Amino acid sequence: MPRKPPDPPQDELLKGTLGMLILQSLTVQPMHGYAIAQHIERLSNDVLSVEQGSLYPALERLQRNGWVTSKWGESPTGRRARYYTITAAGRRQLGERVSSFERVLAAIAAVMRPQG
Repeated sequence: MPRKPPDPPQDELLKGTLGMLILQSLTVQPMHGYAIAQHIERLSNDVLSVEQGSLYPALERLQRNGWVTSKWGESPTGRRARYYTITAAGRRQLGERVSSFERVLAAIAAVMRPQG
């Protein structure tokens, strides 16, 4: 019986989409980094896993671009945590990224359709 090929590495799956996933997560409510990662994992039924080594640099880029802001607060467990909030510019950027992503998905679907 043939073996199933391994899934592509997570970094390949998330390349270019992590920022979009973070921005979308923050439309729900302000969240700290660990909650963002949990949100993405939960909604993707654990298909997408966000590692800290990717998450925090992405959050820093989003903040540098003015798409999120952050402030220190207390997590539900009583620990100090940085909470991130999407900005109006971040919402506009999210809209652009989603539109672009949908075009790419439609193009991939067109290529993957059986030619017959």
